[in-house]
This record gives sequence, structure tokens and C-alpha cells, in this order.
Amino acid sequence: MTAYRIRPAVAADAAIILRFIRELADYENALHEVAATEESVASSLFGEGSISRAAICETVDGDPAGSAVWFKTYSTWQSKNGLYLEDLYVTPAHRGGGVGKMLLRHLARTAIEEGCGRFEWSVLDWNEPAIRVYDAIGAEPHPEWLRYRLWGDKLKAFAEG
Repeated sequence: MTAYRIRPAVAADAAIILRFIRELADYENALHEVAATEESVASSLFGEGSISRAAICETVDGDPAGSAVWFKTYSTWQSKNGLYLEDLYVTPAHRGGGVGKMLLRHLARTAIEEGCGRFEWSVLDWNEPAIRVYDAIGAEPHPEWLRYRLWGDKLKAFAEG
């Protein structure tokens, strides 16, 4: 059985994180939507004023196995911050070994330690392997909420009025 450790990501991990972003996007049939570069990942995650954080899960020998990227949200009803998981990715070679669950538990602990009232994320409705993991840890979907997004040209057009 492979032994793993989780550590905070640092700017030098930008290439690994970008690799994982691209692999996840490819898995989700959306590689063509990735605009991130190594430089933009380093700047947005580790630059001054960044509100996002990341963790790397790796073998004890230093082989990157997965990552998580998250940021804080705010709940007016709870009057507390929340932790929102933007991306969780485990490389195919390390799937099935508990890496995803380790990363989720790491973030749950982070949320508790930082006084967050909730830990949330989204999943594509066809991603059955991920949904099975989330169900197995006791997470619950919230079907009454629909997630909306403005991006790209629609975001610009709306902002311009």
C-alpha cells in the first residue's frame, strides 16, 4: 500500500497544479476551455492578495498524486465563512487508493480549524466515481439550488450594461 502525505502547495508547485488542472479538464471534456498558464496559476494562487489556496497530496517519495484548490465563501445565514472546494483531482495512477478522501478530510479539518460553518463543492452530474466518494463520506447534494455562471463574453456584455 502506498503511503501519502498532504502539504500546502507553494509557488514552485504551479506546474504540477497546472498539469492537474489540464488533466481534470480533459477528463471533463473541457480541455479547450483552460486558459490557465503556469504563470497565471502561480500569480493567482500565490501572488499578493490571493484568496485561493491549494494543497498537494504526494507519495512519501514526492510523486504528486493529487491536489485540491479552494477559497473562502461567506454565509449570511450562519454569519460565518465557508470553505469552497473549486477543484479536487487525483491522477489515474493513484485513484482508488484513498487520495481523494484524504484530500477531502484535509479540507474538512481546515474548515473546522478556521471556524468555517460549511464545506461545499460542485460535481458534474455524470461524474459517478466522484459522486460515489461524496456519498460515501456523508456529503449531501442540494438539488433545490441551481448554480449559475456568467463568464467570457456574456460576463463582459452584462457588465457593460
